[in-house]
Amino acid sequence: MTEHTPQGSIETPAPPRGHDLPLIVQGDRTILAEVASLRYGEARDALARFAELVKSPEHVHTYRLTPLSIWNACAAGERAEEMVAVLQGLSRYPVPAHIVTEIGEYAARFGSLTLRRSGTALVLECRDKGLADLISADRAASTLVAGRASPTSFLVAPAARGQLKLALIRIGYPVDDQAGYAAGEPFHLSLRPLTLARQAPFVPRLYQQAASLAFHAGGSARGGSGVIVLPCGAGKTIVGMLCMNLLQTSTLVLTTCVTAVRQWIAELIDKTEIDPSLVGEYTGHRKEVRPVTVATYQMLTHRGRRAKGADGSEEGGPSEPDEEQYPHLALFNQRDWGLIIYDEVHLLPAPVFQATASLQARRRLGLTATLVREDGKEDDVFALIGPKKFDVPWKEMEAQGWIAKAVCTELRVPLPEQLRTSYTLADARTKFRMASENPDKITWVKQILEEHPGEPALVIGMYLDQLAQIARPLGLPILTGSTPQKTRDRLYADFKSGKIRVLAVSKVANFAVDLPEASLAIQVSGTFGSRQEEAQRLGRVLRPKGDPGAAGPAADRARNQASFYSLVSRDTVEQEFALKRQLFLCEQGYSYEIRLAGPAAASADTAGVRGPA
Repeated sequence: MTEHTPQGSIETPAPPRGHDLPLIVQGDRTILAEVASLRYGEARDALARFAELVKSPEHVHTYRLTPLSIWNACAAGERAEEMVAVLQGLSRYPVPAHIVTEIGEYAARFGSLTLRRSGTALVLECRDKGLADLISADRAASTLVAGRASPTSFLVAPAARGQLKLALIRIGYPVDDQAGYAAGEPFHLSLRPLTLARQAPFVPRLYQQAASLAFHAGGSARGGSGVIVLPCGAGKTIVGMLCMNLLQTSTLVLTTCVTAVRQWIAELIDKTEIDPSLVGEYTGHRKEVRPVTVATYQMLTHRGRRAKGADGSEEGGPSEPDEEQYPHLALFNQRDWGLIIYDEVHLLPAPVFQATASLQARRRLGLTATLVREDGKEDDVFALIGPKKFDVPWKEMEAQGWIAKAVCTELRVPLPEQLRTSYTLADARTKFRMASENPDKITWVKQILEEHPGEPALVIGMYLDQLAQIARPLGLPILTGSTPQKTRDRLYADFKSGKIRVLAVSKVANFAVDLPEASLAIQVSGTFGSRQEEAQRLGRVLRPKGDPGAAGPAADRARNQASFYSLVSRDTVEQEFALKRQLFLCEQGYSYEIRLAGPAAASADTAGVRGPA
C-alpha cells in the first residue's frame, strides 16, 4: 500500500486480513485467541470441540491442536473440513498450509484401523499395506496380533483386544472398534413416570436423552463404548440410567466413594422400577453382588496379601493386576455384566485401567465433567473406555437454566509480613504449602460468608490443619476422609435440610457428591495446578437452584445463581498454579474476576479478567 506524504511516497504494510478476527493460527499447532475480540466467544466455543486450552492469561489465550483432540472431535461427528473452516473463518492471518494438511491427516487416521469380528476371531483391518507394515514393524503392536490374515489385515486374539488398542494409539493410530459386545445377562428395567420420593413427573431432559442415544447408537457395533461429558449438576446419573434402560442388561456401576454409591442407589430406586433387593452395594461396608451393583474404585483397588518369593519379595510383576494382588477386581467377572458404567472416568485408577483392557467385549460407559487427567492418560481413556460420544458446553447449559449461573472470583491475599522471609528461603514444595495455608485467608473466609448471608456454603481445602483452623473460630462442622460414613451421611443430610448452613470439606467432597443446595463455594487450598479439581469444585455449586421443569429452564432464575471464590496467596507460587487450575473452566467460558485483598485493594485495579463470561 502506498502512502503519500510531503516528503514523497512510501510503502507501508497492508493491514492484516480481518484485523478484528480473534485467532492467530501458528505453524507449531498453537492457536492464539484474543479475548478482547467481539468474536472471541464464538471462537472459544468452536475451538473447545477440537483443540486444547493450554494457557489463559488476561488478554490472549493459547490453544493447541493435538491428535487426541482431533480424534475426539471426529468421534463426536466433527469433520476435518469443519475444523479447517473454523480456523480459516476466524483467523486474522492465513492459516499455514501444513496445519490444514495435518488436520486432514490426523482426522483421516480416525477410521484407518477397524477391528471387526469374524466368527469367533477378531480381524484388524488396515487402510493400506503401508499401515499394516508399520504395525508389523512396531515391537509392542506386533506381539499383540496373532498373524497377518492378508496384506492389509491381522488376526487378533479376543484377549488382546484392549492391549492392542492401547499399543496402536501410542504409535498414533486409534482403532475404530466395531467388533461388537456380549449381550450380558438380561435384566428388565423401566423408568418411573413419577419419582418415588416426591411423586413428581420424571421426564429426562432432551440433552440427557440425546447423550444416551449417542452412546447406544441403535444397538449397533458403533455404539456401546464411549464417554459422555456433561457439567457437574447436569444429571449424568440419569444418562447412565437411560443407557441401562436402552440395553436392559445387568450393570456394574463404579464410582468414587461410599457417599456416591448410595446416591446412585437412591437415584436408581427413586427413578426406576427396579426392586431395591436387586440393587447391590459393594463397598467396605457391604459386599452385595446383585443384577445391578454399585461399587467404589477404592474397593476394587484394595490390595490383598501377595505371595512372597524365596527372597521375601512379592511375586508377580506390577504391570498385570491379579486377583491375589487386588482380590476385589474379581467383581468384574462375578456376573455376566452387559454394561459397566465408569462414573467420574477421569479418575480411573491404574489397576482398573489394566483390568478394563481385558473387558473389551463388555459395553463401557464413561461419565465425566472433564476429560482432563492430571496423569496424562487421556489416550488410555480413549482406547479402553471409548472416544467422546457427546458433550455440551457448560455456558450453553447455564444459558438454558440447567446449571446455575456462576460468578468466579480469585481473591489474592498477601502473605503476612512475618512469613515472607521463611517463604523466600523455603524449597518449592514448602513454599506451596505455606502459600496455601496463609493464615490471613481465615479473615477473608469470614468476610465472604458475611457478604453472602444465609447462602448454603462450602469451605473447601486440601490441608486438614488449615480447615480446622478456619472451622474452629467460625463454629463449622468439618468433613474429611477420616470422617466415619455415618457422620458423613448425617452432615450431608443436615446440610441439605438447612440445619447446617456452612460445611468445611476436604478433597473427599470433590467428586460425585450431590449437594444441590450449595450456592457458595470458598476454595482455600487445592492440589497444585489440578484443572480437574477446579472444575469439580465449581461443580459443587452448579446444580440448579429451584426446580427445573422437565423440558424447560429453571422457573426461579433469580435463585439459580452461584458464587465460587478461590483464595490465593498473592505473589507466590500458588498464584502461578491458580492460572493452571483455571484452564479448563476458562475453556468452558468462565472468567475469574481478580480482587486484591488487604490495603493494596483500595488503590489497585481489581477488575482484571481472564476471559469474558
